[in-house]
Amino acid sequence: MSEAEVRTDGLHGQRPGRQAVPGAKGGRTKRQRRDRRGERSMVPDADFTSYYGRPIIKEPTWRARDIAGYLFLGGLAGASSVLAAGAQATGRHRLATSTKVGALGAISLSTAALIHDLGRPSRFVNMLRVLKPTSPMSVGSWILLGYGPAAGLAAVTAVTGRFPGIGRAATGWAALTGPAVATYTGVLFADTAIPAWHGAYRELPFLFAGSAATAAGGLGLLTAPRAENALPRGTAAFGTAVELGTAHLMRRRLGPLAEPYERGKASRLMKAAEVLAASGAITGVLAGGRSRVVAAVAGAALLAGSAATRFAVFEAGRASAADPKYVVTSQRAGAQSGQASRT
Repeated sequence: MSEAEVRTDGLHGQRPGRQAVPGAKGGRTKRQRRDRRGERSMVPDADFTSYYGRPIIKEPTWRARDIAGYLFLGGLAGASSVLAAGAQATGRHRLATSTKVGALGAISLSTAALIHDLGRPSRFVNMLRVLKPTSPMSVGSWILLGYGPAAGLAAVTAVTGRFPGIGRAATGWAALTGPAVATYTGVLFADTAIPAWHGAYRELPFLFAGSAATAAGGLGLLTAPRAENALPRGTAAFGTAVELGTAHLMRRRLGPLAEPYERGKASRLMKAAEVLAASGAITGVLAGGRSRVVAAVAGAALLAGSAATRFAVFEAGRASAADPKYVVTSQRAGAQSGQASRT
């Protein structure tokens, strides 16, 4: 029973904080809304909170240097093999050799970074015990196994000049499997529960493909002679257009889930990637064919921009996993799309 008493001069003895005043400042409601029948709702907006403020999902424990570096180097290797095949077919032999060697070095470092993050080489070997088509990681491990030896043979035969037939076959196989090496990590990241990655499942493979082409074009501009750099200049321009265009479309489509890409460290990295890639591509196209030094500077900018994109994606995913708001937003979006597909 309430201890309040009604007297002739008013209400006395009322306990403070027990009176509900709809719409009053400091009350439970943040705003009054109308439902479908036009009636105002007194239910407050949901807060994006979790148990004791703890993350809803576990933040990735991967090291940025290892995994983001693995993403960048794998993309560089795969796209460089495609560029090498094109250079070989058009008679640009020095460009073909430099990109084959670059592809071998990049895939070697990429695999080393992955194994370092796994902790023991045996864990990578264990992933090859079975082939599970529904697992991007399992499929990716087999892609790496099929690509790596071909990239190695292509590079060794190009440097030594021996066994040209085997070298051509290895170059062709590396070029066929290179796009899968460059893009499967986008599928792998999108298959996780990390909101900023899972929500971008449509764009990440294309973003990684464009970033890989940007890096391969940069490598070609950095290592090839001026007379042979027309092909890497075109590759860099194409890759940069795909990379920057896809990144813009991704952030636009993600809506609130795009915030991790637009704040903090990920935002700084993404902006740096845009500036470096765009300036490198424009410089390479306009002046890379006239000056070897300018071409090398443009190539270095393209490589740095591609790397910044991969690190930005990694940091955005880590930030989205740490904030319950993005997890709830992602789950609601999935539930709403499921309801829409059933109706």
